[in-house]
Amino acid sequence: MNSNLFEKLISIIKFAGNAILDIYNSNLDIKYKEDKSPLTDADRRAHKIIEEGLRSFSDYPILSEEGKNISFKKRKNWKYFWLVDPLDGTKEFIKRNDEFTVNIALIYKDQPILGIVYAPAKSIIYYGSKESGAFKIENEKNIKLNLKNNPVKDHLAVVSSKSHLNEETKDFIRFLENYYDKIRTVSIGSSLKICLVAEGKADIYPRLAPTMEWDTAAAHAVLKAAGGRIVKYSKTKDLKDLNKLPELEYNKPNLINPYFIALRPNVF
Repeated sequence: MNSNLFEKLISIIKFAGNAILDIYNSNLDIKYKEDKSPLTDADRRAHKIIEEGLRSFSDYPILSEEGKNISFKKRKNWKYFWLVDPLDGTKEFIKRNDEFTVNIALIYKDQPILGIVYAPAKSIIYYGSKESGAFKIENEKNIKLNLKNNPVKDHLAVVSSKSHLNEETKDFIRFLENYYDKIRTVSIGSSLKICLVAEGKADIYPRLAPTMEWDTAAAHAVLKAAGGRIVKYSKTKDLKDLNKLPELEYNKPNLINPYFIALRPNVF
């Protein structure tokens, strides 16, 4: 992927993020979707900005959390498409804890090949592709992320969700304790959980609760570009068997992700 494309995407995602911050720093107007999940004006504004921005230079279809429902019959023949979450971590947004993101991914067939994640309240951008590698922009510095050159420490850092720490996840963490004497848990919201693995601040993120494809695609691309993986979870007797599990896939008939594990290389 050429740098010009990333420059365009960074411009679009920052524009959307700034629109979100305008609302974040004012009185929140919160409504609720049919599934009772919160929807704010920020979601809608960011969606419009991203959609218009992508259409200004790309003919690829756009699948967005806040866009129109598109049937699998129409989607199944898409070779390339943009997968967008205009505001990931709406609960974090409403709690005002700064841990929400804007996510844009480019999907080729069933895999994310490019991703960009922006945490506007933190002024941090993660982006990456297979060709370019993975990067983090913070304090105007462009930092290369390469997990293969980042050795695993003497303890295991596990990312856990603040709002989705269910019994299955607790059981998995107990399973990890059979292999590591010391386990440290890290909690953060939205797709930043996957980004923590991508930058080597965490080793593994078990998500044994429902998510949607647009929740994970952009950060998944960044993690892959950094040398990590997201695999579809199934119970294993040996921790090393996690490395043999298949990669999480996209553009399925049902857009709900199966349970998954995000992990860096050489953990097990």
